[in-house]
Amino acid sequence: MPVVVKFGNVKIHVYANDHNPPHFHVSTPDHDALILIADLTVLQGQITKKNFEMVIKWASETGNREKLENEWSRLNER
Repeated sequence: MPVVVKFGNVKIHVYANDHNPPHFHVSTPDHDALILIADLTVLQGQITKKNFEMVIKWASETGNREKLENEWSRLNER
């Protein structure tokens, strides 16, 4: 499970051979959540508002959503 980026104790992962729809995982010591790449909404799990806002800010920055999409495609070729 490659870590795409890490902010302190917040990690963003994309797993190989994962289920659709395309998403990424956010893990912290206390929470785990799956975030849809398409619209950056929570698909499953829980995350604090502060961490969610930090992750969404990063994912919304130029090139980062494309990075997530590329990593998803690379690890989940079907």
